[in-house]
Amino acid sequence: MDREIVSLKNLYVYFNNTVSLEDINLSIKQNTFLGIIGPNGGGKTTLLRVILGLIKPDRGEVRVFGKTPEEGRKFIGYLPQYNLFDHSFPLNVFEVVLMGRYRGIFKDYSKEDKAAVINALKTVGMFEFKDRQIGRLSGGQLQRVFIARAIVREPKLLLLDEPTASIDPEMQRAFYDLLLKLKERMAVVLITHDVGAVSVYVDEIACLNRRLFYHGPKEEGLDKIEEMYRCPIDLIAHGVPHRVLRGH
Repeated sequence: MDREIVSLKNLYVYFNNTVSLEDINLSIKQNTFLGIIGPNGGGKTTLLRVILGLIKPDRGEVRVFGKTPEEGRKFIGYLPQYNLFDHSFPLNVFEVVLMGRYRGIFKDYSKEDKAAVINALKTVGMFEFKDRQIGRLSGGQLQRVFIARAIVREPKLLLLDEPTASIDPEMQRAFYDLLLKLKERMAVVLITHDVGAVSVYVDEIACLNRRLFYHGPKEEGLDKIEEMYRCPIDLIAHGVPHRVLRGH
């Protein structure tokens, strides 16, 4: 049986007396690819930040690798929704990924750190760009570099907040293929509005709109997606040249 790595029980989060997350119960197993979908303002980013220990819940229990989120986040790689930076800043790809090995002031990077950067860049297919200035990359290349930075410490869980928002549609299939490759080494949790990608790539879906409407196999979740969005959903699958409807 796959080991549970994240456990949320009876979780509540409020902002200014308004509920953001309500009675969330969620379990994430090792080497699972989980897609979290839901409308804007539904609490998806808040949920990731709770797992990371960046937001403390008002009620409920959070365990990450059997520890508190603050203790467990050293095993997590995180790619936030927005990576804002100055495109003219004189850092190359290698240096950006090396920042993921930062251990504190006055601590130099070791040979092991640099070897880990090379391995991460090869994993995401960006090693040949290691000397390129970061501002000269395309949106898809940038996201691969940021994923390399997120995995350079070899995490056991990778959290991604709408990572394909800045990627051209023709590049998205290759990006999702990369996530499938990473899933062999770690659990992957993906926030997305791309229901078509969810229908093809993930193992499980969680439908979140303040409350958790559904968490389970993707094959059984379409009704819950329609309930949450309150409209019929047609799935347009990546790599499939036609609509994917129920029973396909």
